[in-house]
Amino acid sequence: MKKPLFVLIAIFGFFVTSSAETIRITSGKENAKITIIAYESLTCSHCADFHKKIYPQLKKDFVDPGLVKIEFRHFPLDAAAFNASKIAQCNEQQSLEILESLYTNQKDWIRGKTVAELNDNLKKFINNKGYKIDFEKCINDKEIEDFVLNDRIEGAKNFKVNSTPTIIINNKKFDKSLNYKNLKKTLEKLI
Repeated sequence: MKKPLFVLIAIFGFFVTSSAETIRITSGKENAKITIIAYESLTCSHCADFHKKIYPQLKKDFVDPGLVKIEFRHFPLDAAAFNASKIAQCNEQQSLEILESLYTNQKDWIRGKTVAELNDNLKKFINNKGYKIDFEKCINDKEIEDFVLNDRIEGAKNFKVNSTPTIIINNKKFDKSLNYKNLKKTLEKLI
């Protein structure tokens, strides 16, 4: 499943155009002193763990008080993650909520042996959660597709991202073991 996405990026990667209309999924105040960029794949279990175990405490201690802004950037590792990224990106009023729901309920929608089966499960999940999304339109939206692919291309090019999650803090790659204790120590030094 991972190979087709890599081939797609290799063939079309440098021809993707950027979009001025698509809005990045963020959490926190725009003018926060610290910006964390989280490169993630929606099918990555370690990324789901980040959202379940680290992000809630990070949000409470650093994001909500206005010290940190987090930008969630797409780095899909397979076709299922690519399509889920397009769905998360599609409804700007609910993008963060959808992203969080996809991570916290990852096992509920990542099922299937083919892309069609995976898409059917993703569509059922989105519908069952009551999100207002035209699934087919979102999956086939070229602007959103380009936006997601550009995140992946820029992550690999600018930060040498090759696995997920990869955390960038104020444009420097976080190279310690990803747990709340290490992240907290690093952030406290920057405040």
